[in-house]
Amino acid sequence: MENPGSMIEPVQIGEFEREPVPPSHFKDWRKFLGMYAGEHAAGTEFVIGPLFLTAGVSAFDLIVGLLLGNFLAVLTWRYVTTPIATADRLTLYYKLEKIAGRKLVIGYNLANGLLFCFLAGAMITVSATAVGIPFDMPMPALTDTVPTSISWVLVVLGVGAVISVVAAKGYDAVSRFSNIASPWMVMVFLIAGIVAAKRLGVSSISDLWAVWGTGSEPFPGQIKFTFWHVMFFAWFCNAAMHLGMSDLSVLRYANKNTIGWTTAAGMYVGHFMAWISACLMFALYLKSTEAAAIFAGGGVPPVAPGPLAYEVVGIAGLICVVVAGWTTANPTIYRAGLAFQAIFPKSSTVKVTLVTGGIATIAGLFPAFAMKLLDFVAVYGFILAPVGAVIFFEHYFSQKLGLSKNYAEAKGISFNIAVLAAWLISMVVFYAWSLYKDVFLSFFTLPAWVACGLLFLLFSKIFQKK
Repeated sequence: MENPGSMIEPVQIGEFEREPVPPSHFKDWRKFLGMYAGEHAAGTEFVIGPLFLTAGVSAFDLIVGLLLGNFLAVLTWRYVTTPIATADRLTLYYKLEKIAGRKLVIGYNLANGLLFCFLAGAMITVSATAVGIPFDMPMPALTDTVPTSISWVLVVLGVGAVISVVAAKGYDAVSRFSNIASPWMVMVFLIAGIVAAKRLGVSSISDLWAVWGTGSEPFPGQIKFTFWHVMFFAWFCNAAMHLGMSDLSVLRYANKNTIGWTTAAGMYVGHFMAWISACLMFALYLKSTEAAAIFAGGGVPPVAPGPLAYEVVGIAGLICVVVAGWTTANPTIYRAGLAFQAIFPKSSTVKVTLVTGGIATIAGLFPAFAMKLLDFVAVYGFILAPVGAVIFFEHYFSQKLGLSKNYAEAKGISFNIAVLAAWLISMVVFYAWSLYKDVFLSFFTLPAWVACGLLFLLFSKIFQKK
């Protein structure tokens, strides 16, 4: 999963929000390679990796599924997102405003801001599992959905307060710190994975197969993950960024389309190496006497990043969990605040960001957002991806079908009903189908995206004629 904004905010905030990026500000591949590598080795990786094991995935399904799914994600960034970014050189928000109208963009900002709050809440939970270790705080279990102790509430409130205040007043310092910390976090992930593998007796691929085997039954409350679950999750966990076109705001600075390939650094450092390292850390914990005792008592071992990292690499792991959660939650709260401020433009950035941080902290009290992160990330991408289909289909097909490009801007309207109808219908139909058939939501992200694009063209044809 991405670390939203920690690496990219200095590039995009305060520059050319309502005009194309001029050639003098184009950037080459070196700027993007490090950005994506650091951005995707974030606090979410400490949770997503272990959750694969709780879903009973086999070694083959995980490794090959991640290899292929991440490659499909890179292809999507390269051939879907980047060409439009370099063609228009506009932010997602300004491009969407031209097509959908300003009032509809406010609705998008509300959805985006709330989802960012829940993601930041999950990262506050991650950091709290590390901060709580010196206080012998009971860790949330995989099946916990609500706060389980007073100490948990106090630690989360403390962590959330610090993160919120820093997000409101010290974003530049946090951004610089994130850039410095990211290479160190990547090294900790790598070292932790190697140490965990050695302690598991893994020194080759065949050893990994022997230790991991063909997977297991999923933990209570989890669905069984197969190769297809892993592949589609890896492809679409960042659907909001590539299919959803959020990264138009970043890639509009690219000096050529081939820069889309630099996203591979994030996918294979964060969403391959870091996820597998986190898996190995959890696999090591599952072989401990503590985990065996929990299983024997009919319970489910906790997926708490702090204790896992501390057991494998000590204090460095503990610090890494705190920093990873912090450097993910901080810019996420900041961006959610910006989204909300677009809805309440007369409010100060500091006040809006503090309120946003409060919402994220309340979300962090509930372990369900972190313990169900696979499901939440799937929902996050599913909701926001179809908006990108509107931009994609408009870019390539509107003029061929005799439709007006940038319709809201051309007609001076603030609300394009064709966009809203296409977005809502595609989401509701495929989400209901997912619930009715009890199918993992990531399987429906691409069909919903295509349906939204086609419906947008159909409704545009109808409404533009009127």
